[in-house]
Amino acid sequence: MSITIHADTRAYEAWLATRGPVVAGDLDLKHTLMAESLFPFLRATFYRWCRLWPAVCPALVTAPAVLAVGDLHVENFGTWRDAEGRLVWGLNDADEAQVMPYTLDLVRLATSALIALDDRALSADDVAEAILDGYQKGLAGGHPFVLEEDHGWLRDLALGELRNPERFWEKLNGLTDADPGPDIRARLIAHLPADAQLRRIAPRVAGLGSLGRRRFVAIAASGGSAVAREVKALYPSAWSWVRGDGAATIRCGDLVAAAVRCPDPFLAYDLSPDRTDGWVVRRLAPHCSRVELAALPHQRDDKRLLRAMGRETANVHWGSGPALAALVGADLKGRAPRWLRHAAEAMADATRADWKAWRT
Repeated sequence: MSITIHADTRAYEAWLATRGPVVAGDLDLKHTLMAESLFPFLRATFYRWCRLWPAVCPALVTAPAVLAVGDLHVENFGTWRDAEGRLVWGLNDADEAQVMPYTLDLVRLATSALIALDDRALSADDVAEAILDGYQKGLAGGHPFVLEEDHGWLRDLALGELRNPERFWEKLNGLTDADPGPDIRARLIAHLPADAQLRRIAPRVAGLGSLGRRRFVAIAASGGSAVAREVKALYPSAWSWVRGDGAATIRCGDLVAAAVRCPDPFLAYDLSPDRTDGWVVRRLAPHCSRVELAALPHQRDDKRLLRAMGRETANVHWGSGPALAALVGADLKGRAPRWLRHAAEAMADATRADWKAWRT
């Protein structure tokens, strides 16, 4: 790869600065976390993945295109409460959504599993087979993961001890207050309950790929207890940046609306008229957030979890329509055996080489 990870990082962050204000301190933190270990590096560098993937996996670039997640990995899944109060599990973050080959999502998910679960008793074949098994079953017909009557094993994982409400609110209450400006303040207040009494607004440092973008959280009292709303800046996908598509629009709201899922009634997208910048607003609560691997019990069935992630990926791709899902299914049947394993291993090697270069 003639363009280095350092050059791509500088170029991407310069592009971000043309879309809106960036938080320099968060970018510094991101650079530090990228050096610490391989999995955070992968999570933080979707822009680099968009550069590497077509070169490393050229045979996959011509696969049928769907409205895809892009920045898909094993920690981009979480839980929320739907309009009926039911606990739902699924895709947590679609900030990088864009029309891409369906294979990109599968390879990135498998690559992340190889890297994040490298200390587990899972082979590369185990990872690829589990993801593909779930994905192919999902292509036969989408089905949301509602954790009330079914998927008890997944509900037990989602309600882990590390998502304890006391710890959750202690962490949020430890944030330092800051004035986000009248526009952001008004946007946050508008999404709080009608009876809410605002306690404070603070910048929040979270995620890895989105570090550098403005993110604020409002903490208020409602019904005698705390509630929280978060607002985060949105820009077009890094996939569009690499391809030089200056007219690309933000597609995360389209993806979430079209996917097979039980919607989160507190998730809202507020975009500019040309849809090239905007905000996502969501509820923050102990069980309405991303599920980190560290929050999951060590004794768990990782193959079963990867199978569910594959199926949820199919739920997302179903949003592009049943005809396209059928086209994807036909393309899958024509793929060589173990194609996903080979592609994921190749991308893991390429990502590891970038990480080593970044650390030096």
